[in-house]
Amino acid sequence: MGALSEFFSHLHTMTAFFTTLLILELVILVRTIFGLRPNGDKRVIPTAQFLKLIEEKNPTIRFSNKITSSPADQCAVCLSEFEEGEKVRKLQCNHTFHKDCLDNWLKLCFATCPLCRRKVLPDDIVAGYHRLRDRVEYDGSDEELIFLLSALHGNSIYRFF
Repeated sequence: MGALSEFFSHLHTMTAFFTTLLILELVILVRTIFGLRPNGDKRVIPTAQFLKLIEEKNPTIRFSNKITSSPADQCAVCLSEFEEGEKVRKLQCNHTFHKDCLDNWLKLCFATCPLCRRKVLPDDIVAGYHRLRDRVEYDGSDEELIFLLSALHGNSIYRFF
């Protein structure tokens, strides 16, 4: 009798698991069909477009001792010295950074200069990028699925994996 009770308990848990999985798949399908706009009237900007806008406003150049006026000649993000020929960005505020260091900073920190906090892009563009970045989506990975399901059902799901 105990084995039968345990079987039905496992059956109930597995049913809840697969029902939740089905609901997640349906939500993803509906969001895909109706587009990426969470609020219809608010613009969403993907990372590639965000970086393209940064490039248009502050083009990548090759470092040369002639382009900086500061005696330090180092990137304020990574604190490494600039080397001749490296890809850098010189912002409108005249601060210079490694291209990759600055791009990562701008993606994380609301698109302002790391030193003086001058805006690099307009607020509406930055807000559109952060709307997309802050969205929570299931990307198909098993770890994320287990995390989502454990959040819904507690830790009882882990005993089956």
